[in-house]
Order: sequence, then C-alpha cells, then structure tokens
Amino acid sequence: MAKWGEGDPRWIVEERADATNVNNWHWTERDVTSWSQDAINGLLLGMRVEGEAGSCEITDVSNIDGEASINNRKGKLIYFYEWVVKASWTGTNKMGIKYKGTVEIPNLSDENDMDDLDISVTLCKDQPSTPLTDLMRKEGVKKIRMALGNYVKHLKTEFAQGMILPTENALNKQNEETQAKVRVDKTQIGSSTTKSPPNTGVKISTVSFTMKDDFLTSPEELYRVFLTQEMVQAFTHLAAFVDGCPGGKFRLLEGNVHGQFAELIPDQKIVMKWRFLSWPAGHAATVILNFVNKGSETELIMEARGVPSNEEERMKEGWQRYYFDAIKQTFGYGARLC
Repeated sequence: MAKWGEGDPRWIVEERADATNVNNWHWTERDVTSWSQDAINGLLLGMRVEGEAGSCEITDVSNIDGEASINNRKGKLIYFYEWVVKASWTGTNKMGIKYKGTVEIPNLSDENDMDDLDISVTLCKDQPSTPLTDLMRKEGVKKIRMALGNYVKHLKTEFAQGMILPTENALNKQNEETQAKVRVDKTQIGSSTTKSPPNTGVKISTVSFTMKDDFLTSPEELYRVFLTQEMVQAFTHLAAFVDGCPGGKFRLLEGNVHGQFAELIPDQKIVMKWRFLSWPAGHAATVILNFVNKGSETELIMEARGVPSNEEERMKEGWQRYYFDAIKQTFGYGARLC
C-alpha cells in the first residue's frame, strides 16, 4: 500500500483544462497515476487463496510501473491506463513449510480485456517444486484478475465523477440544494463540517461523527479483534491483510477498505488512518476507537474525523453493519446468556 505521509506528491491529483473550457466540454485531462498505484497495491496486497495443498498469500507488491489518466473529449470520457505489475507471494503447505514465488502482469492496459490479461506465476528458482504453485496459477490468478477488474471499475465510476460538469443553471440548483442540506446537517448532534488540510492536494468538505455500542466481552478481547488478521477475516467473511502494530497496514472487504494503524494503546485505544478505495487519492479519515471497561461488557466509542461529507451515511452504515453487527454475530458478543 502506498505511503500515507501527508504532503506526498504521489497523492496529488493533477487536472488540466482550457481556460475557455465551459463545463469541461472541449478538453480536460485528469492524472490518476498515483491513485491507481495505491488502488492496485491495496487490492493485491494480502490477497489469499486456500486449497488442499495449503494456502498462498501476496505478501509484497514490489513494482507498479506505468501511468493512468481520464480524458474528456467533447463530453466523452476516454480512459487510458497502462501498467506493469510485479508482486511476491508466499505459500504455506499443510506441514507449515513455506515457499516463495513471484507474480508478473506485463499488460494491464485499456487495450486489453481482463480475460486477455497475462498473469505469470512462478516459483523462486531456489525453491523445491510444490503443488502450491498450481494453486496460485489457478485460484490465485482468478482472484488477481477479479481484483484488477475492480480497479478498472472504480476508475470508470467513482473516480471519473466530476469530469463532465453540469450547466450553469443546473449548478446553481445543485448549490442551493447543498446549502439547504448543510443547514440541516448543522442541527444534527455529533456532526461538524470542516475542511481537510490543504496538503492533501484537493480541498474536501468533511464531517466528524461518533458512534457507540456495547459488546459482551472484555476490552482486551475486543481490542484483539481489530488487530488479528484471522479474527478480521472471520467477521468480514473475506480474506484480509492486517499488520496489527503501530504503523502497520490493513486491507479488508476485497480492498474496498484499507489504511494504517497510527497509534495503539493496548486494550484501551486504537487510532487508524481509514479510507474507502473510492475516496480521492491521498485522503483518509482518522478513526479513533476507545475501549471502555464496564464490568461485564465493553463500551466501544468510535470517533471518525475528516470523513468526506457525501460519505458520512455510507461510512456510518458500513461501520454498523460490517464492524459492530458482524463482530457481535461472529463472536457472540451481542447475546446475553441466561
């Protein structure tokens, strides 16, 4: 996953247009190279497949070389991307013996369909032969192809928004509706509108909100749920990558959510940089989890800061469904035993 350091120029989205280009009609180009590198890395890193021979996981994405852009030509969007991707995988057989190999994708581009993508899986030369190679070549390649298809899907949907602007009348109407929504939002408890730091490269209207819930377990156990890869995979029901240490990164829900642990106070507090894949390049919310011991149960207080305004409800619903409810259902932290 790309570095999360603020001010990293790789996060800046570059957009160029003719000064006389009304409504982005004649010519507009948006450079999405850095966003694409982060997206591809996030989708591939930690990808895992399992079979009778054991399991395999992509442990490093060493090279994402190329470029990507979205172009508006007279109201028509044209997508250009061309990438050479190299990654490393580690396989573990049923006896616990580990094997290492590589993955190379030389032709991820707009000129090739996903079915035509060349995905080469090899075992390192110093490694003995293993059935895990076949596992990666069959099941691993399928998941890689699907993940890269998701990258192209996000490129052509969420990230292309705003490339064709509305007419002046439509824009005035949209501004009126937005202002009305802001007046309503200001009356809601727990939300406050701010501006994200200027060094993200894009000014984004953001909000903060707080959620609380009780779990029938100890703070120590609930804390461990968020930092243990096997437990995250259990409550999301999908492969995940979790490096549960300060500065460690995470990737879950097929790469649609990823980030980095910024601060960890054992059994008390987790601070993370958290983002949806579809958010603007370089922008991440700060999520703070506080674990409050209430005797027979733990109160989890989740505070989110710097959430894009139009993503507030989506993030709230996602945390309730895919974190709070899923953790309770998976580990039985929501039911009292008589």
